[in-house]
Amino acid sequence: MGALNQFSLGWLTPVLSYAMACTGAALGLRCTLRGLAATGAARRNWLLTAAAAIGSGIWTMHFVAMFGFAVDGTELRYSVPLTVLSLLVAVLVTGLGLTVVCYGRHRGLALLGGGCTTGVGVAAMHYLGMAAVRMHGGLRYDAGTVALSVLVAVGAATAALWAAVTIRNVYAAAAASLGMGLAVSCMHYTGMAAVHVQLDPARTGLGGVSPMEFVFPLAVGLGSFLFLASAFVALSPTAQERAGYLAAGELAIEEFPDVEARPGPASAGPALSGRYGPDPDGPDPYGQDRAA
Repeated sequence: MGALNQFSLGWLTPVLSYAMACTGAALGLRCTLRGLAATGAARRNWLLTAAAAIGSGIWTMHFVAMFGFAVDGTELRYSVPLTVLSLLVAVLVTGLGLTVVCYGRHRGLALLGGGCTTGVGVAAMHYLGMAAVRMHGGLRYDAGTVALSVLVAVGAATAALWAAVTIRNVYAAAAASLGMGLAVSCMHYTGMAAVHVQLDPARTGLGGVSPMEFVFPLAVGLGSFLFLASAFVALSPTAQERAGYLAAGELAIEEFPDVEARPGPASAGPALSGRYGPDPDGPDPYGQDRAA
């Protein structure tokens, strides 16, 4: 039995992975709100962006946390196809859950169906990521703890979807993002608690790639996407804000005086005749007859 260490790098990986999960959740919530306020293709595009944000945030959280995972007596490597597949699964199931909830007619049933679908999918992502691990030995799982991790994932997904379609306040959305990040982290470490390793020193040829060769660059790339997209979405105005800006602009144009309607020297009246010179049709200011 190999000795496992979930925190070989200390608190760095749990804190950083939690930050990734919160960032993905915050961006996903914001995009979902934009999608609910839009129609047609705009709604679809916002929901696709939300699915990519939440799914990649969950995936990045998992693999950042896996940098702290170590087993005494063996090197750890990762299968590239399974690692990429786990990312695709995370994004697809999140998108499916958002679609069910946002387009469902019955809110309660839609939340239940979407939460179960997304939760089971997130758990599948987690265990696909674990299946991608290559070591001198094999992984075994405690069935009861695995079931508990799936229940945690379903609960977290249901709460996330509920928050995505219910919360409108910015501060409440920020609090929900922190809670969603905590729930995803709890699901990950509950699943990791189910892991047992049986070492096989005679096994050779691990295959795969090291974490620094593939997982680290991919996690950094996705993390950069999350932060940049969050900044873009946070700074871009909503439909209501754009309507407000447009209305304000129209008011400003209406309040600005029309140049053509501005009185000129000929129509300024007697009060301005002295400013612009004598009125040619009025009395001569020097007392002479104009007809002369």
